Amino acid sequence: MTPPTRRLYWLDDHCLVATATVLAVRPDAVALDQTCFYPGGGGQPCDHGMLTLPSGTVLPITAVHPDADRVFWHQAAHPELVVGQTVQLAIDGARRLALARYHTVLHVLNTIALRDYNAWITGAQIDVDYSRIDFKWEGFSPALCPELEAKVNAVLAGAHPLHAHSLPAAEFRARPELLRTLEVSPPVMDGQVRVVAIETFDEQACGGTHVPTTADVGRFSIYRTENKGRINKRLYVRLDVTLLES
Repeated sequence: MTPPTRRLYWLDDHCLVATATVLAVRPDAVALDQTCFYPGGGGQPCDHGMLTLPSGTVLPITAVHPDADRVFWHQAAHPELVVGQTVQLAIDGARRLALARYHTVLHVLNTIALRDYNAWITGAQIDVDYSRIDFKWEGFSPALCPELEAKVNAVLAGAHPLHAHSLPAAEFRARPELLRTLEVSPPVMDGQVRVVAIETFDEQACGGTHVPTTADVGRFSIYRTENKGRINKRLYVRLDVTLLES
């Protein structure tokens, strides 16, 4: 049986390169002992990047899928791939950063939505150019958007550091304030739940990747809203990062 893949992005979600050992090979995918590639989840898509073979051959990676045994299969096919081989991994850093910025700002937004408006997340989808987030939000009106934008941008400007830690599942269940959705329970891995903290602002269960501080996010705006039912609302958001990257 192939052992579970070690999730390097849980230890350091700014990890972009790694060395790994091939544990198993399929016609269209390879399993590795460890990986820095985020496989997707919580609305965030998987990382893209490259796998380099000892010969120097470079294989693009655009899909990563964990199986039921927590083995991560990286979509790649090449006759040189063999069990026991050491390969190099490199993530598309620009894409990872864009996704991490959006994931981070959605933490800020969902915390403000719950704290100030009693709105619970029902879904989210993160992309590199925009994201959307759905809430069960009684009394929402588009007129609230400028107020939301101001509150979120104030937190981002505060340059709050982010860090992740793990809690025993029993301790997590005793802390309902760490939940942001009533629809889906966070995954429990080896009796532990991963929690992402925004210092002095928020903590919540999350398995995704984030930026080092809220100052690395950019300026937040809501450019569209939709009604998805009487109290189900969808917000489309964008980040302006031009000042950060100039």
